[in-house]
Amino acid sequence: MSMRRVDGYGRVDRAAEIAFDFDGVRYQGFHGDTLASALLANDVTRIATSVALGRPRGVMAAGSDEASALVQVDTPFPEPMLTATTVELVDGVVARGLPGRGALADVEDPARYDSVHAHCDVLVVGGGPAGTAAAREAAEGGRRVLLVDDQPELGGATLGTAAGPDLPDLTAVRVLTRTTAFGWYDDNLVLAVEKRPETAATRQRVWRIRAREVAVATGAQERPIAFANNDLPGVLLAGAARTYLHRFGVLVGDRVVVFTAHDGTVDVVDDLRAAGAHVRVVDARDGVLVSEALGTERVTGVRLSSGEQLVCDALLVSGGWSPAAQLYSQARGALAWDADLLALRPATTVPGVRVVGAANGDGLPTGGAAVWSVPLPDPDGPDSRFVDLQRDATVGDVLRATGAGLRSVEHVKRYTTIGTAHDQGRTSGLLAAGITAEALQLDVTQLGHTTFRPPFAPVAFAALAGRDRGDLFDPVRTTAMHAWHVDAGAAFENVGQWQRPQYYPQPGEDAHAAVLRETRAARATVGMMDASTLGKINVQGADAGEFLDRVYTNMMSTLKVGRCRYGVMCGFDGMVFDDGTVMRTGETEYVLTTTTGNAAAVLDWMEDLAQTEWPTLSVSLTSVTEHWATIAVVGPQSRAVVGALAPDLDVTAEGFPFMSWQDTTIGGVPVRVARISFSGELAFELNVLSWYGLALWEAVVAAGAPYGITPYGTDAMHVLRAEKGYPIIGQDTDGTVTPHDLGLAWAVSKKKPDFVGKRSFGRPENLRPDRKHLVGLLPLDPTVSIDEGAQVIADADVTAIPVPMLGHVSSSYDSVALGSTFALALVRSGRERIGERLYAWSQDVLTPVTVTEPVLFDKENARRDG
Repeated sequence: MSMRRVDGYGRVDRAAEIAFDFDGVRYQGFHGDTLASALLANDVTRIATSVALGRPRGVMAAGSDEASALVQVDTPFPEPMLTATTVELVDGVVARGLPGRGALADVEDPARYDSVHAHCDVLVVGGGPAGTAAAREAAEGGRRVLLVDDQPELGGATLGTAAGPDLPDLTAVRVLTRTTAFGWYDDNLVLAVEKRPETAATRQRVWRIRAREVAVATGAQERPIAFANNDLPGVLLAGAARTYLHRFGVLVGDRVVVFTAHDGTVDVVDDLRAAGAHVRVVDARDGVLVSEALGTERVTGVRLSSGEQLVCDALLVSGGWSPAAQLYSQARGALAWDADLLALRPATTVPGVRVVGAANGDGLPTGGAAVWSVPLPDPDGPDSRFVDLQRDATVGDVLRATGAGLRSVEHVKRYTTIGTAHDQGRTSGLLAAGITAEALQLDVTQLGHTTFRPPFAPVAFAALAGRDRGDLFDPVRTTAMHAWHVDAGAAFENVGQWQRPQYYPQPGEDAHAAVLRETRAARATVGMMDASTLGKINVQGADAGEFLDRVYTNMMSTLKVGRCRYGVMCGFDGMVFDDGTVMRTGETEYVLTTTTGNAAAVLDWMEDLAQTEWPTLSVSLTSVTEHWATIAVVGPQSRAVVGALAPDLDVTAEGFPFMSWQDTTIGGVPVRVARISFSGELAFELNVLSWYGLALWEAVVAAGAPYGITPYGTDAMHVLRAEKGYPIIGQDTDGTVTPHDLGLAWAVSKKKPDFVGKRSFGRPENLRPDRKHLVGLLPLDPTVSIDEGAQVIADADVTAIPVPMLGHVSSSYDSVALGSTFALALVRSGRERIGERLYAWSQDVLTPVTVTEPVLFDKENARRDG
């Protein structure tokens, strides 16, 4: 196999030989190679296959602007859709060319990915001459400087020149190599991803960098020209060929044709000739163009617009250079057409951002010819003039877009998919704009450019996830009593990241039997439940009462210390957002509860209101969910159990009325006891510091043993609350439900001047008589279970499509207390339909039901009040 290494050239370490496999063949490379340079050195030109047309594709560029040489790395770990030009060669690499698309790994990645925050006065992006000079200048001025560059060593474009880099003293600068800045965000937050050495514990690291100033020194990118078969392996950007020669010691061809439109390729031609290549230059400014690359698996020659054919094994193309201004553009900097550069360059000043060097257009070739595409040699043949090699999008695709009436480059981009692949249009974006402008007979200045968005270069999902994967992807939260629940054989369900006991099956019991037993115990004797997961928020301040009056639909400031009140929160649209209880624990202090899954959202909502809507109110909010462990003791014998636990506490109906709380001690530990019920039974909620949660739970178990106390889980809790018509926000509501729809009009104050959502209650839509109301459903056959989500319809005839839907079933359970299955449902004009016969329709099964009030058990609350 022929080798294309040239003695005396390159920065690779030829004493450090590396073996690697590509497409099942063993090759040799050197330390400092990329996979692309090592393959070219071994005269392997076909790297991949195009995604749509199955055409052979090779190396086009030398860096992250590579558009076609996509590979799958199988060893050391499977990674798909990598550009061969950015894969550093390490010993034992096994890779293969992609047939358009890659495949995700089917084994767990053993590597670690993490992230770090960094702050600096000046962030310099780019380690070329302009970037290193800017970093040195800032450091000499006494500022903290961080410089990031995507290459293993600094030098930028000079790494691909005969002279090589001449770096200034950067000892006062923090330097991150192999680090690509891929996104600029508000207030100079720049995200960068660092590819760590193979010996490092972390494979990749995301840097979240906050800088007072960002110096963009990202250099420039060479543009191709679209002509027939310009995607053949062996067709490269001219600057890339020079980089392969001087950085990697690889001569891309012996007989080379250089197709150029400017003077910037002079050094390329001179260097290739000095390395022994025969070079023929085709300059578009002379009126002669390359109209077609010849060959099948690789380029073997070119056809000129004059009809002449040339033999070659490499075709180098350069339509000009464009400033790499993506990061500047992400920072909302505007680009303008520069007629001398024939490119878009930064044109405005962005506070906190400056652009230096080639990224600002400095030092780039001028005076070239604007050549975007070349006419097909055969106008009737298929169009093989590729604009975006990864998307297999051609000049013909652009012309079809303009022919369909599209006039915006953004629309052309979406019509053709040009610029949507891994390179984000770095080689195709301006090319497509130029071709579009020509087709519409416009100036590129009038047309503009597509929007540059993060990421600048592809970023692995694993890097973005960092350590938040596996068990840490969605961290499991457990209560202080979790170990007891496990030992008791509880089945768990995840609720708002919490693991909650769902039921406690005994030997021989299935879930249904366990839930029936648990609910029976809570209604007949006494049960207990771990309610620690309820969201708990401490509200303090001189204006705490006023704040809560504005947040809840009912009045909270009139609560007396030692009392509790149920409350409903609505959004600005008047729809129920959350509900819970409020305890007044001091003159300027309250503790409120939220639903388990909505705790964070409620706190966020309240903070937003406090900070942006009512900043003059003196109020502070603190999440205390994990601070307290809560045990609900429920049932006719709950008073006896709590009385045994706290003999000094008056637990009589007169001494401890419903919706009040008292402090006591149990076993020498302070406990706050509240008379609150979510079951409709006589109930107490015991709140203790989480450190003592397990000890208190075990104490309750012991005190309740003479009464046959039974722990119950969330399934039994749902049955108990549904029998009483207590809604679960998010299950019995869907974002279109008001308190009035739930039958909670009594919880909406008619006296308060204002609260969140009040204005919306007067909207005609909210006053319609046919709004959906929460009602109960009892099946005619008490043994038939109704599916949650079942549609509620008025007629048993379902042959007339579409079938008018009156509503849907939101909750469905089997009830020991009712001796029947039952359901809660949101039904149009539901309260007016009580007593009517309707049908629940699910999976082609019709279940006749009777509409009832939502409260199906103990409507007088005699059991609750004890």
